[in-house]
Amino acid sequence: MEAIEIVKLLGEGAGQVMALKGVSMTLAGGQLTLLMGPSGSGKTTLLLVLGCILSPNSGAVRIGGHTTTGVQPEELAKVRRQHIGFIFQSYHLFPTLRAEENVRLPLDVRGERTLAALAKAQRALTAVGLPHKFRSFPRDLSGGEQQRVAIARAIVGNPSVILADEPTAALDRENGLAIMGVLADIAKDPAHAVFVVAHDPQIERFADRILRIEDGRLVGDEQGSKRLN
Repeated sequence: MEAIEIVKLLGEGAGQVMALKGVSMTLAGGQLTLLMGPSGSGKTTLLLVLGCILSPNSGAVRIGGHTTTGVQPEELAKVRRQHIGFIFQSYHLFPTLRAEENVRLPLDVRGERTLAALAKAQRALTAVGLPHKFRSFPRDLSGGEQQRVAIARAIVGNPSVILADEPTAALDRENGLAIMGVLADIAKDPAHAVFVVAHDPQIERFADRILRIEDGRLVGDEQGSKRLN
């Protein structure tokens, strides 16, 4: 995935702000890239632009060699389904669905409603350490387990890019570090680029690469502790 000179305006009239000011970056498979910066620096806005949820005012996002500029909303939705997995701090699980059913949702949207799809969901849950929680409802899971279900849902469709917005913010330190360990393991696969937005310096140890953003501009690009060890 590549971002090319992304500019994004938020708001209207006198309250309009330039949230992103010509941001360019590339996400490589087999790497966990961490985006660090203070509140209001543009972290989440950049993630939403990369995820084709927000359209840039200028610049382009390229996924799989194809630019998203000028692409119609229904086609952007198709790009998201095929190439991108999302993880958010609030989990976004459906309370009336069991873990395996929550994980299966992206496959359902693609029209995969077979026993093979269920098997994919169960393999994804096993990959994040929950082989014993297939039939559990969210209310029966801890916060860390719910986030693992959300990660399984993000990876079940085998996306090339996994975007995580503050995935440890709602968790205690122990569970937060465990979740970062899961994401770091996923990033070992060259088929996956993992991009994590965060503000906690304790999780820098899991990064292959650390980008720093301030006031809508990238101001740093360095090797993470994981690469230096």
